[in-house]
Amino acid sequence: MPTATTSGHPARPGRPALSNLAAGIGAMTLVGSSVGVSRTLIHAPLFAAQAIRYAAAVLLLLALARSAPVPVVRPRGREWLWLAGIAATGLVLFNVAIVRGVAHAEPAVIAVAVACVPVLLGVIGPLLEHQVPRRRIVLAALVVTAGSVLVVGTGRTDAAGVGWAALALVCESAFTLLAVPVLPRHGARGVSLHSAWMGTIMLVVLSLVTEGPAAATRLTAADWAAMGYLAVMVTAVAFILWYSTVAALGPGRVGLLTGIAPVAAAVTGIVAGSQVPRPLVWLGILVVIGGLVAGLWTRPARLTRAAGPDQAGPSAGLVPAGPDQAGPATGPDQAGLATGPVPAEPARRGEPSRCSATTRQ
Repeated sequence: MPTATTSGHPARPGRPALSNLAAGIGAMTLVGSSVGVSRTLIHAPLFAAQAIRYAAAVLLLLALARSAPVPVVRPRGREWLWLAGIAATGLVLFNVAIVRGVAHAEPAVIAVAVACVPVLLGVIGPLLEHQVPRRRIVLAALVVTAGSVLVVGTGRTDAAGVGWAALALVCESAFTLLAVPVLPRHGARGVSLHSAWMGTIMLVVLSLVTEGPAAATRLTAADWAAMGYLAVMVTAVAFILWYSTVAALGPGRVGLLTGIAPVAAAVTGIVAGSQVPRPLVWLGILVVIGGLVAGLWTRPARLTRAAGPDQAGPSAGLVPAGPDQAGPATGPDQAGLATGPVPAEPARRGEPSRCSATTRQ
């Protein structure tokens, strides 16, 4: 039988469904396109702005949860630790690492560190699901990372900047990896909601301690507009899309999609009328696309008739041909899943039978 993914549904091996890829691509496109919006908040009180952003997202996620057919359940036992870890690393420490990091390093240095996320997820993700990392996925992750580095470029830094960049990489990876144990029971909506309200509480406390109770009064109209966009599109919508993709594809392959974020940021800059990217940026975009294709594309299963002159006919045995064998999958990263041969018509003796196999999307 096929193994279950982190969503509790049968694994979709081989070629991922377009709907799953679309959700992950959409999430990373929103994240990448938010770079320009986030620049508006450079001079705003960090913790206050982020606390308001996530508080607004919690209200929206609550409304979405009430309209969902499956109710959001309360965490229990160790789930509190996993969800709190997502909030502390992916929502709080990540923002701290970015803000403190750019004080010691050029923004490109932080971006390069975050660009290594596909490799980290490609190696650690399968281990969390008690599987062996697949060489093809890891190699594709290295290609995506190389392309992302070409897109974002490099910059100067000191030792402290390297440390903050490394922390940003760990936090960004933890945002996905820590969700793996809790996705089966809570689903994308539940993980998004619980991590958001926990992160809001942490940010409120940090804001009161470091920025003072009046920090929110220093926010401008442009700040509020930016926080509204981040709350709706980059938090509520992007979180659900991303965790849905993690549940469907697994953390190993889904890491490849993080390479879309810097590409989306570069394309958004072009649309916004900024400077036309250098040739290396265009090359990086092509490299990212090549890595995504190499890691996510799998040839559909192909069935041929077993050798033997007397095995023709509808009852003759069928064997998988090629490296992508048909049949039930045993892991989320295996080749295409055949739902069974569909004979076109009975073959006459001496003629090969025409059979096809469909791939579960």
